[in-house]
Formats: sequence, C-alpha cells, structure tokens
Amino acid sequence: MPAPDIANAPRMDAYWMPFTANRQFKAAPRLLVRAEGMFYTAEDGHEVLDGTAGLWCVNAGHGRHRIAEAVRHQLATLDFAPAFQMGHPIAFEFAERLAAIAPAGLDRVFFTNSGSESVDTALKIALAYQRAIGQGTRTRLIGRERGYHGVGFGGMSVGGIGNNRRAFGAQLPGVDHLRHTHDLSRNAFVRGQPEHGAELADDLERLVALHGADTIAAVIVEPVAGSTGVLIPPKHYLERLRALCSRHGILLIFDEVITGFGRMGTPFATGYFGVAPDLVTTAKGLTNGTVPMGAVFTSRAVHDALMIGPSGAIELFHGYTYSGHPLACAAGLATLDIYAEEGLLTRAASIEAQWHAALHGLRDARHVIDIRTIGLIAGIELEPRQTAPGARAYELFVDCFDKGLLVRVTGDIVALSPPLIVETSHIDRMVATLRAALARLE
Repeated sequence: MPAPDIANAPRMDAYWMPFTANRQFKAAPRLLVRAEGMFYTAEDGHEVLDGTAGLWCVNAGHGRHRIAEAVRHQLATLDFAPAFQMGHPIAFEFAERLAAIAPAGLDRVFFTNSGSESVDTALKIALAYQRAIGQGTRTRLIGRERGYHGVGFGGMSVGGIGNNRRAFGAQLPGVDHLRHTHDLSRNAFVRGQPEHGAELADDLERLVALHGADTIAAVIVEPVAGSTGVLIPPKHYLERLRALCSRHGILLIFDEVITGFGRMGTPFATGYFGVAPDLVTTAKGLTNGTVPMGAVFTSRAVHDALMIGPSGAIELFHGYTYSGHPLACAAGLATLDIYAEEGLLTRAASIEAQWHAALHGLRDARHVIDIRTIGLIAGIELEPRQTAPGARAYELFVDCFDKGLLVRVTGDIVALSPPLIVETSHIDRMVATLRAALARLE
C-alpha cells in the first residue's frame, strides 16, 4: 500500500472533533478518504469493511451514484428555499413518500436536520399537544436510564447516559427517568428479545404515583437502545409501556433514529415489535447519511389537535432554517427509490438468522461476557479491565481498524450495524477479524 503523504497531510489543530478524545486521535489519526459499497478506504490506502453503516446511517451502502446525481441536479435547479411561509414542491413530495411507508397512522411529517433536532421537536410537539387539548399541567417528560436522544438540551435531559449530561449543569426541569432494561444476570447471550424484564415497564406507574399523571406529557424511549451498547427490550416490555401510557393520557415517543429505515428487517421498529407510538423520531438512514436531515412522524390526532385557531395563525412556533432543505429532500427521494427497488427496508429479515448465528459464534472468544443481537444489530460486551474501564474495547476498535474492519465501541461494548446490502462474505470477514483481534487483546 502507498505510504501516507505526510507533506500534504492536513493540519489538525483547528478542528475540535465531536465525541472524540482529540489529543489521542490527533497523535495517531485514522482518516477515511473514499467509500464505495461496503468499504471505506483509509488515507494510507488500506481497505476498511464498514461494520457500522458509517454511524448507523449508510443503510444502502456507500457511493450510491443515484443519490449523488439527484443532489447534483437539485443543486443546479434550486439550491435553497425558505421554509417559513414558503415552500418548494420536492419537500411536499418527500413528505408524501415518507407518509406512505411510515408506521401506520403516523403520516404527518415535520422535517428537521438531525436526530437531536428530531427529538427536541418531538418533545416540543408533545408539550404543545397537551396544552392544545386542555392538559396544560402536563409539562413533565420521562426518559429512560442509559437512553440516548441526541445532544440538544431536550434530548440530553431525557437521555440517561451520565457522561453526556455531567458537564452541562442544569437541564430541563421536570424530567424523570425509567429504569433501564439491561439485565446481564438473566438475559445474557440472547438472540432477539430476552425473556425477562417486561415488568420494568411498570416503573412508569412509580413515576405516575410520584408526580401525578396529570403532570406527565410524554415518555420517550429507543425501541432498541443503540449508543449505550445495544440494549434490547424484553418481550412484552414495549406493549406494556404502550398500555400504561394510554391509560394515563401520556404520549409515547419512539426514537427510531437508529432503528428506522430497515435496520430491524421492517421499515421501522414499530412494525417489528407491533407497538404503535404517538410520535416517531428519525434521521440517519433517511438520506443514507449523505445530507443531514431528520423527520418526526406524528399521528393525525396529535397533528390535528394543533390545527386550531384562525387559519392565518401559525400553529406551532417551531422550525429550522433548513427544514425540508431541497438538497436533503432530493437525497431522501433517491434513497427511498433505492430502498424500494432493492428491497432494503425488509432485507434484514432474510439474513437476521444468519447474522445472529455468526455473531453468537464468538461466544467462546476471549474476554466476551455477552452477545446480543436483533435485526441487523449486534452488541458484544467485553469484560472490562478493573483499572481501566473502556480501554479494552477501544484497543479492539483500533486493532480492527488497522486490520480492515470498522466497529463502534461504547464503554466496553462493541456495536455492529452494517449496511443493509451486507453479504455472507462480509459477515464472515467481520467475525473472523473480531475473533483474531479478541485473541490478541490483553
């Protein structure tokens, strides 16, 4: 492989990288310069199999020329249009296309620019809805421990990962959290949903008793918690949570930024689990990761409750300069075409069993204390070093990258979520690379 071009390497001082140990990275950078299909190419020329769909977002694989051409054409035709009191046809077309594949009954679409913005939008819609129906005392929001809902102050507040909250002082008032569902003692090495833990949904009853149902606007959960290390809901947990929310007049929000657009072998996790929330947040796979965009799907009941007052009045004082951006809509429409023509929104269902079997084949590998799989997602939990939690998984991540595999790590958990175009040979290569890296790991 060619040697790195040190003379022309970019200076790294100015860029403050997100969710990165900046000093560590800049001492030994890992730079990606090209991507096509299932593979990245690193700066030194070596090929890296994408085991994470970029960052859970490149569901149709990299370098899709159809998307690039759609964006190029849109840029040359209409580069930007204001979204406040104005519109452009492609935004309405994209919303209609999304409504056609959205979870049943959730066919009203509000465009954002990221998963974080989708979450904050959904929370604001929930609060506005409760006020519109005469339930203005319902201002409390409920998240879940170990949940991740982006990095805005709303999403951070309902999120439950300590490091994402600790440094930022006071957050939204009136937020509380359900207990998380991870139970390694009872649910280790499970394929699909674990048997134990449905009763944890009843934690909502504790919060209702503590705060009063008439103070709670919404509960937000990830159907499958991704960023915290692939935590899969126990059987009947989500159904139970849905029933409790309905009983107490609380809106249920599913954060499907990770699970949306085919990751579960269904268009959305709502279909996989057979549970209907009131709102769904999306992003990532919406445009195959090519142009930043997010969307919130709401039920007609939620949407229509806000369509009140004089017809010339703004119904929701909320939005973004780039809501429904023409380039993002063009990328999204081309992405939906690819998903439909290649059957990618359901393809994971046909390879789920193979995926599970291959990943669980690492059960006997060194340092592995749990493997959990669902849809085209896997979490491999490693025994942490007592003196350095997280170090073992990070070393595995670096070793895998050097050997040609991109994985995601959080703490001592390795997460995998490859593009939906993954083939048997790619899965075998992932498992072989991980097994070899685990064997080398101290």
